[in-house]
Amino acid sequence: MSDQQHVRSARSTPARRPSETESHERIFPPPQRVIAVTGARSAEAIPPTGELDPGTARTMLLVATLGFAICFWAWALLSPLAVTLREELGLTSLQQSLIVATPVIVGSLGRIPAGALTDRLGAQVMFPAVALLTIPAVLFLGFFGDTLTALLIGGFFLGIGGTSFAVGVPFVNAWHPPVKRGAALGIFGMGTIGTAVAAFTTLQLSSAFGRSAPFILVAVLLAAYAALAWSVLRVPPGRPTAPAGSNWLTTALRTLAQPVPLKLAMLYAIAFGGFVAFSVYLPTYLVNNFGMAKGQGALRMAGFVVVAVLARPVGGWMCDRFSRTRVLSALLVGAGLFALLGALVGAGTVALALEPVGTLAFLGLAACLGAAAGAVFALVSALVEPTRVGAVTGVVGAAGGLGGFVPPLLMGAIYDAYGSYTIGLLLLAMVAIAGGLYTLVGFRKELAPSLTDRMV
Repeated sequence: MSDQQHVRSARSTPARRPSETESHERIFPPPQRVIAVTGARSAEAIPPTGELDPGTARTMLLVATLGFAICFWAWALLSPLAVTLREELGLTSLQQSLIVATPVIVGSLGRIPAGALTDRLGAQVMFPAVALLTIPAVLFLGFFGDTLTALLIGGFFLGIGGTSFAVGVPFVNAWHPPVKRGAALGIFGMGTIGTAVAAFTTLQLSSAFGRSAPFILVAVLLAAYAALAWSVLRVPPGRPTAPAGSNWLTTALRTLAQPVPLKLAMLYAIAFGGFVAFSVYLPTYLVNNFGMAKGQGALRMAGFVVVAVLARPVGGWMCDRFSRTRVLSALLVGAGLFALLGALVGAGTVALALEPVGTLAFLGLAACLGAAAGAVFALVSALVEPTRVGAVTGVVGAAGGLGGFVPPLLMGAIYDAYGSYTIGLLLLAMVAIAGGLYTLVGFRKELAPSLTDRMV
């Protein structure tokens, strides 16, 4: 056959239809194929995602999760001491709330610049920086936190530790291929166990070795982690970077102006905000509504936290295998139904007792909220290009942290007004179910080009 016949034959052959995987990659390009934001490097110079070494990826995930847990431990140091500080310093309820709220607010809002800076500098720089910048606040509170002013100043800078979440998500995301990101991000999210470690150890260490003991211990751990992160963390192959002329403020404002991050922020405020709210308020609810002893209420709260933390990677794992939007929708609706069951138990209008129905309701609520929090970030990895994962994580993470403040305030106001928490639980049920239904329809525009229900 002549060369001209070869050419005619090639032209007459129908173009091969792209596979579903190829279509998905054009919609959500993996990190190595994002060329516009990688400067002078060409696509050929960037290793494909398949060349990510699984063993190294596991090590990066482990080190990132460890750092997240230690930073969150530092972030939560003041909360267990709140009652003791109130008694020792003669604080009002408002002043006590301000001491606990200050690091949480700063840590939540600080995720916005931290996420944008991570897109620019990388987690191998930001993780050691966050750990080291948290140490002065920890030591200041440990040795000089004996006045309201000192506690508020120290608490403000303690909030830096809470920004570590926005550092780890884009790092873990870049180290794993799309089909494994949901589970990996869920495992990283288990670092929230640091708050439970603070709750279990702070008072005990203070009583046994003095007020400064837990702060000294955490400062040492932060310093050790900073050294570990600096020496072990590596840049993911082909990691996309933000444009050279960008700054975190411009990036954050641009992110806030886009609909997808705001939708994801709303859903994370429901999922993670609900978890934070109940992990804080559940002991008060059990004591006031059922006359439970404070010690037993604290143990129930610990169980709630553990179930939610363990469920988080399950939510991400499910999203790697099934439709992300349907998984998230089912989890939010499930949380709403468990909250409704809890409301019925608390109201006492039906023959439902705290044991075992109420326990089932609140543990089910914890599992659904924890798994939903993991599912939200699986959806982030599907909808957001790699160069913006940090910035979007900052906005979404800030919404989740701040979302934990509204329900406790609302529950307290409702209890003061009606002597019952039933209305508050019913509101939670309505919001969660509405969020779940919205998830099914709210991302149709962004997901319309996709051919695979499994991925979205």
